[in-house]
Amino acid sequence: MIEQLTNFPDQVLGFRCSGRVTKEDYDKVLAPAVLAGLQANRTLRLYYETGKDFTLDAGAMWEDFKIGIEHLMRWDRIAVVTDIEWIRTAVRLFAFMMPATTRVFSLSEAAEAHAWIAA
Repeated sequence: MIEQLTNFPDQVLGFRCSGRVTKEDYDKVLAPAVLAGLQANRTLRLYYETGKDFTLDAGAMWEDFKIGIEHLMRWDRIAVVTDIEWIRTAVRLFAFMMPATTRVFSLSEAAEAHAWIAA
């Protein structure tokens, strides 16, 4: 499940993912929010939080990659908030490929991540 968070400035999109996330979740929640955000702003910031029970099916993984790549130069900052080690490792390994400043935070640092992405 993907839940859009609303307590961010206009240029920041916030999402919390928990349980099994599917392509349908991306199509119904994340993709429309990203497209609307890009229509309203030249660049966007992304706050992306995963619960401890988060899993991603193959279709959702492809959508995640596709959305990020299609708008690669329009991301300004990305905050990934997770305690899932494989996600933390993947973000650190591939952050150099992103033109956006990307930081990884633990779930206990969610308030710090929120402040950083909104600053």
